Amino acid sequence: MRFISSSESAAATQDLTYSDVFLVPSRSGVSSRFDVDLSPQDGTGGSLPIVVANMTAVSGRRMSETVARRGAIAVLPQDIPMDAAAASIRWVKERHTVFETPVRLGPDDTVGQALGLIGKRAHGAAVVVDEDRTVLGVVSARDLEGADRFTAVGSRMNARPLVLDTDQIGEQPDQEGLRRAFDFLAEHHITYAPVVTGGRLRGALTRAGAVRSGIYRPNADAQGRLRIAAAVGVNGAAAERASQLVAAGADVIVVDTAHGHQEKMLDVLRQVRARDLGVPLVAGNVVTAAGVEDLVEAGADIVKVGVGPGAMCTTRMMTAVGRPQFSAVLECARAARALGKHVWADGGVRYPRDVALALAAGGAQVMIGSWFAGTHESPGELLHDSEGRPYKESFGMASARAVAARTAGESPFEQARKALYEEGISSSRMLIDPARPGVEDLLDQITAGVRSSCTYAGAADLAAFEERAVVGIQSQAGYEEGRPLHGTW
Repeated sequence: MRFISSSESAAATQDLTYSDVFLVPSRSGVSSRFDVDLSPQDGTGGSLPIVVANMTAVSGRRMSETVARRGAIAVLPQDIPMDAAAASIRWVKERHTVFETPVRLGPDDTVGQALGLIGKRAHGAAVVVDEDRTVLGVVSARDLEGADRFTAVGSRMNARPLVLDTDQIGEQPDQEGLRRAFDFLAEHHITYAPVVTGGRLRGALTRAGAVRSGIYRPNADAQGRLRIAAAVGVNGAAAERASQLVAAGADVIVVDTAHGHQEKMLDVLRQVRARDLGVPLVAGNVVTAAGVEDLVEAGADIVKVGVGPGAMCTTRMMTAVGRPQFSAVLECARAARALGKHVWADGGVRYPRDVALALAAGGAQVMIGSWFAGTHESPGELLHDSEGRPYKESFGMASARAVAARTAGESPFEQARKALYEEGISSSRMLIDPARPGVEDLLDQITAGVRSSCTYAGAADLAAFEERAVVGIQSQAGYEEGRPLHGTW
C-alpha cells in the first residue's frame, strides 16, 4: 500500500481512522469481481478474510457453522465453560459443508417451542420429523401466526412438503447438482426444502444457499470438516484450556485480552506455545510495532490489532487509551510482515469499505463483532421492541454484563470489586435488518464490496491488493460526499 502523494505520506504521521482515508482507482486488468481470490494467507484456511469476534452475544456454534460454510471462521468466546465449548466444536465439525443444519421439531412439539427455535435461522422455517428423522412436514413462522402457543406443530405444518433427495443432487453437490437444486426450488416456487438421504433428513437447502455454495468455498480442514477457532484468556490455566480446545477439534487458538502488550500475556503466550499444539496461535490486542514484535517473540503466529475501536467498547472514552485503527493496522502489519507473521484487524469496521481498507493496510483478516450481532445466527434470543421490530441484544466483553458472567465462580466480594471497573456497553439493541437478516447476507454485502475494491486496484488476490492499493487522505466533507442519500432531494 502507498499513499497517493508523498505529502500525504508525511501527513500520515497523524493517526488515521478508516473514515479518514479512501482508495484511489488504478489501471486494472481484473474485469470481474468473480475473478478475485479473497483467500487469506495467514495459515488459518478459508476463502474469506473475515473472522467473527469472540463475543458472547455474537459467536456461537450456529454462527460458527454458517460462516465456515461460506469460507470465514468464528472464534468461540473464552467465557464458555470448557465442556460446552468442546461440545460446540464437535457439533460444528459434524455439520455438512453444503447443506444447512435445519431446525428440527417433533409433531408434538408446541407452537411456543417452535417460535423459540425458528428465529435461529434467517429463512424462518423448521422441519418436522419423527424419531427416525423421517420428514413429516415443514412449518414456517407464518404457519404459526394466530395459533395458541400450546398447539402441537403437527396440526399446523405443511404435511406434504417437497424435498430434495441426495440421489438427484448429490451427497456433496457440485455446480451441476446445485443448479438442479436451485431449478427444483424455483420451478415449485419455494425458497426452502429439506434434503433427505434414503428418506431421512440430511439437511436443508434454500435457493440462496444453492447459489452461495457455487460461489463460496467452505473453510474446511484436511478431513473436510468445517473449521472453528476458540479463545482463551490470560487468567487461570490458559495453556491447559488451549490444549483441551485443540483436543476437542479447535483449528485456531486465540489468546485474548484487552491489553495484549503486558507481561501476563507474554507469559501465558509462551506457555501455550510450549504445548506445541499444531494450530495457528493468535494473540492480542496491540496497536504498535513494539507490541507485535513482543507477541511474535513470545510465540504468536498472528497478532490481533485494535484497542478501543469496537462499537460496544468505551475504552477510549474511559481511559483515553487506544489508537485510530487504520494507522494501527498499517504499522502493525508492516512489523509483522518483517517477521514473517500476520495481523488481524480487530474492530472499527462499519461498512464494507472499512474491511477493504483494513486489508489494504495489511490485515490478513478482519475481525467483526457487533455488525454480526443483529443476525438470526448470533446466539442471543430473538426479541421484539414496542413497534414489533425484531432485535438481538449485544454487549461489550469488558462491560458489567460480561464481567459478571466471567467472574461467576468467584466470591461475591471479588465479583463486586471487579464490577466497579467495567469498560463497555452492557446492553444495546441490534435491530434485525429485514433486507439482510442473516449473517450470510452481510457476508454477501461485504465480499461484494471488497471484491470490487480489488478490481479497482487491479488486484486478483489479497496479496496483490495490499501491494497495489493506493490510499488518499480526506476531510470529513470528502467522506460525507461519498455517502449515498437515502431520501429525496
